[in-house]
Amino acid sequence: MPTVVLIGTLDTKGAEFDFIRKRIKQHGVDVILVDAGVLGAPQAKPTIAREEVARAAGADLAALAAAGDRGAAVMTMARGAAEIAKRLYAEKKLDGIMGMGGSGNSSIAAAAMRELPVGVPKLIVSTLASGDTRPYVGANDVTMMYSVVDIAGINRVSERILSNAAAAIAGMATAYATRKRATKSKPLIGATMFGVTTPCVNAARAWLEERGYEVLVFHATGTGGQSMEALVKGGFLAGVLDITTTELADELVGGVLSAGPERLEAAGKLGVPQVVSLGALDMVNFGPMDTVPEKFRGRNLYRHNATVTLMRTTPEECAELGRIIARKLNMATGPTAVFIPLKGISMIATEGKPFYDPEADAALVRELKANLRAGIPVKEMAMDINDPRFAQAMARELDRMIAGAKGAKKK
Repeated sequence: MPTVVLIGTLDTKGAEFDFIRKRIKQHGVDVILVDAGVLGAPQAKPTIAREEVARAAGADLAALAAAGDRGAAVMTMARGAAEIAKRLYAEKKLDGIMGMGGSGNSSIAAAAMRELPVGVPKLIVSTLASGDTRPYVGANDVTMMYSVVDIAGINRVSERILSNAAAAIAGMATAYATRKRATKSKPLIGATMFGVTTPCVNAARAWLEERGYEVLVFHATGTGGQSMEALVKGGFLAGVLDITTTELADELVGGVLSAGPERLEAAGKLGVPQVVSLGALDMVNFGPMDTVPEKFRGRNLYRHNATVTLMRTTPEECAELGRIIARKLNMATGPTAVFIPLKGISMIATEGKPFYDPEADAALVRELKANLRAGIPVKEMAMDINDPRFAQAMARELDRMIAGAKGAKKK
């Protein structure tokens, strides 16, 4: 029988969680109810008590309650809930996870969901679901449902919404449990793409798909890079074709599409085969032209469309990007290779195009090569990044790496 894990504070939302537990069970799905409350007595009987949740976070429940600090208690119980969720998933007792409430309950549930692989059903019914959901969803496959009314009692409105939520998570968990029993399909490859590197990624994807891979393409818009690396961490990807590392430029310079300081690290740390290139490192991204910070107004700016303005990276910024990439790749524990297109790292960085800047590109390549440790192969090719031969060379190298990694495991 599929199992849904419900996580919430039963001292404030006990009746509501008990209601949704019953509704989920009516759909033939079992429920594990986890109490993440601290201050008041639980208003419903949990499957996993709050004391166990606190211990999972390395804390003492009585001390948390005595401190009377709600913020600290929520953060502690969120850590504990995350540990409980990981354990239940490892024990094959979790086919879906759900939380509901306001900011406190939503943050506790989201913390637990972030510890689970992509594909595990995740649902939060929240009063905050109609606003900025990034603090809860991030780069994860969390579904948020707006509660319309506060999660405060069962009334004609909340009864309908929570019943729908129960049906949704029960259905997702049932489908997930069925998929778990299915035979594994083609090995998955993650590839990063931008509009200015699309021909390259399409050519590489076609080559790999002809050889039995399934290629997942991620738009390098910040959350795209984060999502790909979340799949790496979840053990989904057999290899990474990181053609478009542009998010590093936004992180360095202050653009709007940064994927955070840990971008380009997941595959290396976990030993997943990776082939890396310099796609779109010629640009930093901003919104409409009038949103570009004043300090950048005198730079080489290019209106990509009405809502996106691109700024050319300078030789100094490119040199630092070369050092950053080298530092990250030097940490790699698995097969890693770098491919460098010498005649343009994006569609608009080739000769005669707006971002053509041989000095900046040379600084990027020079510092990357100077700081990259021995043992990481560098392939320089006298063509631009969107040349099909360049794309196929990267795809061919990744295929070789994956085959080698499989051979090593068999031994």
